[in-house]
Amino acid sequence: MSIKFHLPDFAVHYRFNMVFLAMLKNCPQYFREGVEIGSVYGTFPQSLWNGGRTVQGICDRKYVRTVVKSFNDMGIPLRFTFSNPVLTERHLKDDFCNFVLKTANNGMNGVIVVSPILEQYIRENYPKYKITSSTCKRITDLNNLNEEVEKDYDIVVIDYDFNNKFELLEQVKNKEKCEILVNACCRPGCKSRVQHYRDIGRTQIALCEHLKNNPKKPFNPSDYGISMEHDVNCPYMDYDAADVRQLSTHVNPDDLYNKYVPMGFRQFKIEGRTANIFNLIECYLYYMIKPEYKDKARLDLCKNLINNGIINESN
Repeated sequence: MSIKFHLPDFAVHYRFNMVFLAMLKNCPQYFREGVEIGSVYGTFPQSLWNGGRTVQGICDRKYVRTVVKSFNDMGIPLRFTFSNPVLTERHLKDDFCNFVLKTANNGMNGVIVVSPILEQYIRENYPKYKITSSTCKRITDLNNLNEEVEKDYDIVVIDYDFNNKFELLEQVKNKEKCEILVNACCRPGCKSRVQHYRDIGRTQIALCEHLKNNPKKPFNPSDYGISMEHDVNCPYMDYDAADVRQLSTHVNPDDLYNKYVPMGFRQFKIEGRTANIFNLIECYLYYMIKPEYKDKARLDLCKNLINNGIINESN
């Protein structure tokens, strides 16, 4: 039985994920039965269509080609987090985002979307891409969720307020098509989540336009009339792998393998696009490694991260 995990982030955590995938290939005995990598999701810096998390920085086009080829040559799809909810028609012609889609337009990769206009644009211009419906849509009604699942999506990422509500989850149609976000840091039932996603989308657009027009000047969201109130005032933004385990929406490994999988769910997303490496290590081992191999796997993974210069031995 295939149990697919979707990992963060192919650009920011490129080298970390390549080392982890090497461990999956070379030490399969460490891993729980059925574990596969369904995709590595994320975005390349300066992607104006990005949503869910603001991603700063820049990268050149050679790096884009290298990352796409590296993962795809291993049989691992990429999914681009093009889930910015505030896009307009003028944003569809963004040169960098279109370059990314052209580069990875081989039928293996996918996009995660919120905006209807972007979804239509991609379907019309890049029909080879598999389309994922994002949790950022904030679909919290069961009937609306089932309507979404019946649409032409490869995957639907369920709003994590459904997590651990097993009576409702039993009623979800086509569970193999649904993806569960297992370690969300946001407060359960957060009433500000949709507005926060919109603020992040506006910030990403302003950041990308700033990089084009003022590349040598530091980016200040307030210069563009954007408030960072949600980031400043939300304590959940700094939650780590241990903190999120206290939330009611947290899915622990026992429930994942003993409740969700028997129920029919096969797709599981690990959050962590902006997490540090030590948080990622903890999350990856927590969900994918057999308990009896966790210490050995941690030591091997850290050793290989040191050998590849990804973490410093003095840490």
